[in-house]
Amino acid sequence: MVNEISNPAAVVDEETFSVRRTIRIAASVDKVWRAVAEPEHVSRWFGLVALDGAGVGATGTMTFPDYGVIPLRVEAFDEPNLISYRWGNDDAADARPDVLDPEKSTVFTFTLEPVDGGTQLTVVESGFERTSAPLENLESHRTGWNEELDKLVALVEGEA
Repeated sequence: MVNEISNPAAVVDEETFSVRRTIRIAASVDKVWRAVAEPEHVSRWFGLVALDGAGVGATGTMTFPDYGVIPLRVEAFDEPNLISYRWGNDDAADARPDVLDPEKSTVFTFTLEPVDGGTQLTVVESGFERTSAPLENLESHRTGWNEELDKLVALVEGEA
């Protein structure tokens, strides 16, 4: 059963240098949790994820065909309510794909809440003030969260 509700687009907050999007998914919290927290499921809708473990401190990479390899680390983990990832996705010339620099990385957090008919998922990505082009990166990631979360909804609801 595909969700007939049109989910709102991501929004940029230039004062806090963050991007936020809240959507509803016609699937259980457990199913949505797997889609945002388990590498094999994240890899089906986002980027190809490889982690060296689970939970806070797990490190690895996310790979995008047109972008390359990005270092990744789990920052917070509260199953099935919240997971945060730090990723080094700045386009700065000195950025290295194998090093996660806290001074140039952003953090994105998925928060899941049960709602009537499924799950409310909110993603907030912050830390853009530390990137090489904060306003450009905010806009790029706003567009990216629209595209990626739409793919997540289609995948999860298609399997519901």
